[in-house]
Formats: sequence, structure tokens, C-alpha cells
Amino acid sequence: MSDTTSPTGTGRPWRVAIAGLIGTTIEWYDFFIYALAATLVFAPQFFPSTSSLASTLAALSTFAIGFVARPIGGALIGHFGDRVGRKKMLVLSLLVMGIGTALVGLLPTYATIGVAAPILLVLVRLAQGLAVGGEWGGATLLALEHARTPAQRTLFSSLPQVGLPLGVVLSSMVFLVVRLAVGDGGFVSWGWRLPFLASAVLVVVGLVIRLKLDESPEFERLRSAHTVRRAPIADVFRAPRIWIPASGVTIAASVLGNLLLAFVLGYAAQAKLHSASTMLTVTMVAALLWTVALPLAAVLAGRYGRRPVLVAGIVAMGLWAFPYFALVESGSTVGLFVGSTVAALTIALMTGPYGAYLAEAFPAEVRYSGASVAYGIGGVLGGACAPIVATLLASSTGGLTAVAGYVAVAALVSLAAALALRSPYRPAADDAVSTTSPATPAANA
Repeated sequence: MSDTTSPTGTGRPWRVAIAGLIGTTIEWYDFFIYALAATLVFAPQFFPSTSSLASTLAALSTFAIGFVARPIGGALIGHFGDRVGRKKMLVLSLLVMGIGTALVGLLPTYATIGVAAPILLVLVRLAQGLAVGGEWGGATLLALEHARTPAQRTLFSSLPQVGLPLGVVLSSMVFLVVRLAVGDGGFVSWGWRLPFLASAVLVVVGLVIRLKLDESPEFERLRSAHTVRRAPIADVFRAPRIWIPASGVTIAASVLGNLLLAFVLGYAAQAKLHSASTMLTVTMVAALLWTVALPLAAVLAGRYGRRPVLVAGIVAMGLWAFPYFALVESGSTVGLFVGSTVAALTIALMTGPYGAYLAEAFPAEVRYSGASVAYGIGGVLGGACAPIVATLLASSTGGLTAVAGYVAVAALVSLAAALALRSPYRPAADDAVSTTSPATPAANA
């Protein structure tokens, strides 16, 4: 099937999907440099305490605040995305994220302005959370709604999700290079600011790309047919049989992903199992494999069905939890590498199909609101709590076995949700969307 290009911008499905990938990479770079800084430097800089555990927990709490803000951002940005269009809200989310990230790089520390420093840090983190809350849904929908076949919809909607591990690779690489360039002392005192300030350049690039994109064809059809909803978020919450399991689907990947990217990094360094540079390197390699495997999982989902691939990933994650954390505790660099890469591959298997699976559980009129809020709630229940819960479990038990059990429980929750969620909703181009029912799911894919 040949592509067509709109005279007003970029309308080819592949170009839209790649643009979504670039934009989400920038947003997740911004989001995860905060995670790395919270793990490595924010505790002494913004939350000084006589207890290293208390200081670390305080720093990780600000990381969690970004996740708490995500469903709020998803509701706000999703509402307007369903009302005025996907593209405008994607531009707004990237702009807010970029400004917030640059401000983190300019913030004075506790030693300079006292308690105002952590307060300002929390406020900026809230802005980041609001922005990323609307980012994932918008980028996923713009890619999905430009695609023309079910297989394309699955693959293209997975590419914005690839931005997450790519953002991790980029943020880890920048942190590693800066750390090696300025040394540990220089990194802790001032070098950590450079990755945040560099974000401003990336955001300008992302904005230029997004401003050239066309609006979603499905949204344009809704606007032409005058079927845009007045209160899409209210319609979403009137269908708990959809948004509740949709929220649960993402919990497992969010838990393991944020333990891999945030908790394990700090735990291994503090327990002197591995150096921070080793952990950053392993994280980058694992995220690169995650990046490659994610679209492959989407291709498998396009061939064999979204739910079977999603379920396979969740089961694999639950089974791998105990070997993974045992390998982390072993102190072996090879064991750490094997454990982390396999964990990343299970996340890729889960997340490859779930952009399309989650989004198409909702009709086009409320899809931005529904997908964004469900993804945000899953992030709160999964990613926001995971590093804090894992830190408390490891501290109280003296090891990581309880943390592995926590991951296994999260996998069971997501498994039940994936089996309960009926998706996909048929695209508006193929089926007349009801304007009275908030969501009427069709058969499973």
C-alpha cells in the first residue's frame, strides 16, 4: 500500500512513527536523567541527613512524585488531546518537559538556599510528571492512527515505546561520559547539572520535528463528523471495566523497568557489589537490547496476536524475577549483565504490543484520555512505588529475595488485567463509533 503525503506537513505513517520515537526518546531522556541523579547525587545535594537510608528514600520520593503526577497529566492533556487534537498536546508536553529539565540543572542546592531547594525540586518534578503523562498517549495514538493495517498499528504504536529504553541509553551515556570526564568529586558538586542543561538542545530538535507533523486522520474524521466529546475523561471513568484492567496491564513492566533503571543501580553501588560506572554500562547495554527487542515483539504480536505476546512477556518476567535478583546479589559482573539483559528482554516482550492493545481498548473519541490515564495509573501503582518499596524490603530483610517476590506479585496483577481487558476497539475508519457509549470493545486480538 503506497503512502501519501499531506501538502501541509508530514503524513506518511513511517515518518510519523519515527517522529514519535524521536520525541519520546527526548522526553524519557529528560525523565530518566532525573532518576539517575536521584539515585546518585540528589540525596546529599538536596536531602542531607544523618541517615543515608532516610536521605536516599527522600530523593527517591521525588522520583516517585513524577509518577504520581502522570495520571493527572494524562487526564488534563488527554482531555484536550481528545478535544483539540493529538499534535498540539504533544508539542505542549515536550515543551513543558524540556523547560522543567533545564530548570533542574539550574537549581541551587540545600547548602545554598536551605529547604527551598527540595521544594523547588519537587515542583519541577511535578511539571515533568504532568508532561510525560500526556506524552506517551499522544505519541502512541498519532503513530497508531496514521497506520493503515492492524499489523502496522501494532508496530508503529510500539515505536514511541522504544523511546523509553533509548532515553535510558542516552541519559546513562551522558551521565557516564560526564562522570568520567570530571571525576567523582566534580560530578557530585557540579557535573551532574550538565545532562539536564543539555536537554534544552534536544527539546529544540524535538519541537521542530513535531511541528511538521500532520494531525491524526482519525481525529480529523471525528472533528469533521462533529463527534468530539465534551468531557472525554468523564466518559472514560464511566467504563471501569475498561480503564481498571487497562491500568493494571502496565504495572508489571513499570515495576521491573524502574527497579532495573533506578533501584538496582543505587543498591549495587551502596552495597559495594559493583561500581556506579559498571552499573551505568550494564544499564546501557540492557536498554539497547530492550530497544531492539521491543519492535520485534510488536512484529510477533502483529502475527500471532497482541494478547498472547503480552501474556508471554508477563509470565517470563514473573519467572525471571528470582534468578535476576539472585544474580545481582552474587557480585558477579557477568551475572549482573545476564540478569539485567534477560530482565530487559522480558520487559520488551510485554511492552511491544501493549501500546496498541491499551489504546484500542478505547474508542477514538476518548482514546487519548483513556490510554493516558490508564498508563499513568499503572505507572503510579508500579513505577512510583517500586524503588521505594524495594529499598524498604532490601533494608528490612538484608537481601533481594523479598524484592523478587514483589516483582512476581506485580506480574500476577498484570496477568489478571491482561486477561480481563478486551481489546482492540475497532478503528473509526472500519466501524461507526458510538456517541452514546464511552467504549464498546470488540473482539480480542
